[in-house]
Amino acid sequence: MRQFLTLKDLPNLDDAVTESIELKKNPFQFETLGKKKTLGMLFFNPSLRTRLSTQKAAQHLGIHNMIMNFSNEAWALEFEDGTQMNGLRSEHIREAAAVVSQYCDIVAIRAFASLNDKESDESEKVLQNFAKYASIPVVNMESATAHPLQALADAITIKEHQSKKRPKIVLTWAPHPKALPHAVGNSFIRMTQQLDADFVIAQPEGYELNPAITKKTPLIFNQEEALNDADFVYAKNWSSYSDYGKILRTDPQWMVTSEKMKKTNNAKFMHCLPIRRNIVVSDDVLDSPNSLVIEQANNRTFATQVVLKKILENG
Repeated sequence: MRQFLTLKDLPNLDDAVTESIELKKNPFQFETLGKKKTLGMLFFNPSLRTRLSTQKAAQHLGIHNMIMNFSNEAWALEFEDGTQMNGLRSEHIREAAAVVSQYCDIVAIRAFASLNDKESDESEKVLQNFAKYASIPVVNMESATAHPLQALADAITIKEHQSKKRPKIVLTWAPHPKALPHAVGNSFIRMTQQLDADFVIAQPEGYELNPAITKKTPLIFNQEEALNDADFVYAKNWSSYSDYGKILRTDPQWMVTSEKMKKTNNAKFMHCLPIRRNIVVSDDVLDSPNSLVIEQANNRTFATQVVLKKILENG
């Protein structure tokens, strides 16, 4: 595997999940694979799980880390070609990516959607320009439209807790006071579409995600109907896609509660974190034995480790 920009870069999702679960049993079994290699981690946006799990995954493989927060530690980057750089942006991506490529063996990028310009966000300007101008492998630590490392961790979590061959998985929209991007939802959908599962998406009208991604996945506008007999419930907020980046409603009607979870098949609750308690989900659901959110966070390490391992093995 040469790089990891989307889930499509994985040679085989099921094999990656199986390998990740094996890595958990002995995380340091390939600790010499990354000897004398350096991972550069560039953050254009905040992080907790992504930063720490990626650092730990690299350490398991013997890789050194270098970290930069572009929001306050680096020159503002220009991404357009042919522009006269007489404004606030001091460095062009061409030079920045080339320089990083001299210092690192792999570069990982985290850059969120602006939620202001759909066309610009879907062009994945930051991620794609680093992939274009860097001479080293690029790893997506969440971009404008995708969070494949999270989706791989979610696949691991589902595999570990799956009690029947074809589980029912529900991705449900939940309220949030801020406009949030579509990256986690997009990648979870793309991942779950590859599983042998009964998969449905529940959201209020107006919150349908990109139809090019949801494809034939059933869309249900009644949350309680969608939750019937579910084995896994994944709650996540996202802003409107059709009315791009807008919040159309914030009422608590779609919060996941213990009463709603009674409609499920004793379902496991999932969320990528961070989570707004008693907004997205009630305390009693989040703190219940069926909540997998902490395990999901732990699996981020091994999802990232298998990605880094495959890139290193590719030379």
